[in-house]
Amino acid sequence: MSSANGQGEGAGGVPPEQLALIRESVRSAKGPRAKPRTWRGAALAKERPVARVLVDKGVLHLDRYFDYAVPEELDADAQPGVRVRVRFGAGRHRVREGRREGGGLIDGFLVERLSESDYSGPLAALAQVVSPEPVLTEELLGLARAVADRYAGSVADVLQLAVPPRNARAESRPSPVPLPVPEIPDVGSWGRYGRGDAFVRSLATGGAPRAVWNALPGPEWADELARAVGATLASGRGALVVVPDGRAVARVDAALTSLLGEGRHAVLTAEAGPEKRYRQWLAVRRGSVRAVVGTRAAMFAPVRDLGLVAIWDDGDDSHSELHAPQPHAREVLLLRAAHDKCAFLLGSWSCTVEAAQLVESGWAAPLVADREQVRAAAPLVRTVSDGDLARDEAARAARLPTIAWQVVREGLQNGPVLVQVPRRGYVPRMACAQCREPARCRHCAGPLEGQDGGVLRCVWCGRDEGAWHCPECGGFRLRAQVVGARRTAEELGRAFPAVPVRTSGREQVLDTVPGAPALVVSTPGAEPVAEGGYAAALLLDGWAMLGRPDLRAGEDALRRWIGAASLVRAQGAGGNVVVVAEPTLRPVQALVRWDPVGHAVRELGERAELGFPPVSRMAAVSGTPEALAGFLAAVELPGDAEVLGPVPLPVTEAGRPRRTGAPPVGERWERALIRVPPGSGAPLASALKFAQAARMAQGGSEVVRVRIDPPDIG
Repeated sequence: MSSANGQGEGAGGVPPEQLALIRESVRSAKGPRAKPRTWRGAALAKERPVARVLVDKGVLHLDRYFDYAVPEELDADAQPGVRVRVRFGAGRHRVREGRREGGGLIDGFLVERLSESDYSGPLAALAQVVSPEPVLTEELLGLARAVADRYAGSVADVLQLAVPPRNARAESRPSPVPLPVPEIPDVGSWGRYGRGDAFVRSLATGGAPRAVWNALPGPEWADELARAVGATLASGRGALVVVPDGRAVARVDAALTSLLGEGRHAVLTAEAGPEKRYRQWLAVRRGSVRAVVGTRAAMFAPVRDLGLVAIWDDGDDSHSELHAPQPHAREVLLLRAAHDKCAFLLGSWSCTVEAAQLVESGWAAPLVADREQVRAAAPLVRTVSDGDLARDEAARAARLPTIAWQVVREGLQNGPVLVQVPRRGYVPRMACAQCREPARCRHCAGPLEGQDGGVLRCVWCGRDEGAWHCPECGGFRLRAQVVGARRTAEELGRAFPAVPVRTSGREQVLDTVPGAPALVVSTPGAEPVAEGGYAAALLLDGWAMLGRPDLRAGEDALRRWIGAASLVRAQGAGGNVVVVAEPTLRPVQALVRWDPVGHAVRELGERAELGFPPVSRMAAVSGTPEALAGFLAAVELPGDAEVLGPVPLPVTEAGRPRRTGAPPVGERWERALIRVPPGSGAPLASALKFAQAARMAQGGSEVVRVRIDPPDIG
């Protein structure tokens, strides 16, 4: 019967007898089995002819494994963990003998070999085994999956961060022979801490202690980290240390070499170059080296028999990865400590709120010195007090009050003086000298900056301003609102003409400076280490760091101040620090008392009352208003989730630096914050990942960005 007349047909125009036949076929059909054959008819491996491959496609809706057939010629090399190349995609333009061969070649990792496949159709064959070197271990794959789930990302994106690019020359060279287990090192300066001896002894005997270490000021921290690593190696296990930058890596590297000798540890940094970095990474994976020190990329280092993971200065921005899914080194090491049941050490001169939460929850024990040890090691910290204001009427308005000049003069008699400035460069932002109203452009209301020759120029539109006057008070005089490091160095050079002035910042970061009298002007985080310590330090423009519209402004300012003050000599040796900021503010008082732990505990209590991280888990979702609204309507959030916003994001101006997560230049985006209580972080990440994957699979053209626990939530 023809289907045109519509008589005797079932649903969808299918005759009833055909529907019954289809139902019967479905009932009698067995489960899908692999058909490991290729369209080219190549011979297949006789055993386990199916290869399960993770393709290098960092898109969420393809975050799964794909099955391929293993040709007989690749059977020996196609082992779990190796890099392979496969054809992926529709392959509309690759037709051979009337059949599509598959898409273009793409890199991937062979995860496992199987006898059968869940896919019922024909399997395309592996195109190539790039190298027989197994680089993806089962432990590393499990860690990548855990990080991807934690941050609502894809495993492929995590593996791009975890496995360095292949270098054939480095891969062809054999790794050195493993050295024997070293002797247990002496505890050294760990004896200054109440539980320091017990911590090192536990590492040496195979224990897994977890500690948050508030280090005493001074250069001993690198040696103390090295002794913790040495104790772990003495127990026959491996150790991993992650530090913020290359300068810190160099100090820990030197301490490890001095304590343990050459060949017992590897250094993993991007500055090493692709060949050296891959050679060191292979030595770790092959088991030739059991200890690793490096920057944030080293958090995935495949250390065998991991016994200790340690991180130094976890509040540093460098520990937060900029590439998707933007994991933080501290959180990755916490996952590794829980998965491998190994020791954990978080150390810093300061203390973050996350570190305080680890102690408050009982997950880690505090590793601190008593107050007598702190007072003996810390410099004297002074502020601009009410007495100074009474003697000097202009002290509050002056950028360098009288007490600061006195400390500089006295310090230069005994050694170098450090001057910390919270902004790099020369060009200062300007404000009215009388009422402090920021100077703005008449055309676009952008901020005005001073140029060479006294010319004012708008930062936004670039127009020069030659006849500015204050719209609030009518004044014509201007003063610098924020002065950069080079401008500060120039001013201090005129004030102390016989003293050499050196700068350390983005353009040139100094590692060390001599112990001779000199002025060292530095931006936060770029302070060089002085031989014998600085005689004094000035912490200028404290209001600039404390006044940032950010949840972590106070914590970050205190961390940067303590980082600079820790390079100054102890109070008993004449070390002095002057902080130019409002003395009654909590971070300033914590610096004066040298009590970063107390400050972090109070911050944690306030955030618990307000429901802010780290007490809660939070995600930031941003995009155009239409795309953001559609995403929020589609995502199935946990029942206890709370959506804050959305609110508009600042428009990124052309020619200006673009912050992580900021919208493209000229586009108007909005951002919504999604907050959940403790215990609902995993369901939140899963819901956001599922919604983003569904949106990508449907071909959504507008970008929506999802960030889990962003460090800059405002």
